[in-house]
Amino acid sequence: MRYVLAFINLLLYSNLWIACAAVAMAAQTQFLLTGKVQPTPLLAFIFFATLSLYAMHRVIGLEKVRPFQSHGRYLLISRFRQPIAWYAVIAAAGAAFFFFQLPFSLQVAAVLPSLISLAYVLPFFRGRRLRDLNYIKIFLIAIAWSWITVYLPALELGLSRNIPMMAMVLERALFVFALTLPFDIRDLEVDRFTGVRTLPSMLGARAVKWLAFATLLAMMALAGLNYHIDVYNTGQFLGLALSAAITFALTTVAGRMQHDYFYTGLLDGMMIVQFVLVWVLGK
Repeated sequence: MRYVLAFINLLLYSNLWIACAAVAMAAQTQFLLTGKVQPTPLLAFIFFATLSLYAMHRVIGLEKVRPFQSHGRYLLISRFRQPIAWYAVIAAAGAAFFFFQLPFSLQVAAVLPSLISLAYVLPFFRGRRLRDLNYIKIFLIAIAWSWITVYLPALELGLSRNIPMMAMVLERALFVFALTLPFDIRDLEVDRFTGVRTLPSMLGARAVKWLAFATLLAMMALAGLNYHIDVYNTGQFLGLALSAAITFALTTVAGRMQHDYFYTGLLDGMMIVQFVLVWVLGK
């Protein structure tokens, strides 16, 4: 059991899990648009860039939450701070290598979300990150993830300027938005300490859970549009619907569940689960 827990901690806190989730979301876009998944330099870039950014976020974020470093995920991150910093550097080198393997159009399109992601992690604004600004962080996450995992793969396929792709960008943004809301519920105490206002601090946890429900319904309305115009087949649509239902079920217990495996493991893992469901049911 000790070795199982050590493996889970390595997977989650080395940020391999979230990097795999980013690749799964981009691969899902490939599958929905073409019916197949194929490895490309873009997928490798997304993997290494996500790995680097989340590692930097963990290391830099520790400075903001000193009173919380003695327990939970912060204790583990603090204990392995130096290896995580090395992951960030090595992964950044990998991201740079694959970035220069991309066509110029993809490089240009990747600049804006990359800058947003860096500003979310690094304190460019007089010691503050975009993540430290009131109410904005959840919207930035949704925008960056949908751009990187939908628009860039669609652009790579030459399918970036059509209604189905635009609907898919909004659909993915809504899914990521709904997934992120439980994290804001979990982080209420930390955000209160750092002086960051979030939707749960303004609306309350109960209202935010209903907001997640409404957001997932809107996501499925957009998925229904793509199903109606024959972009998604029945299995793909059912995979998206099932993943939305599971996500909402998990959201309902946010706040009551305190262990980080629920958030970093299960909730982040819903991006992988959605890809698997769409791929298995949609083949």
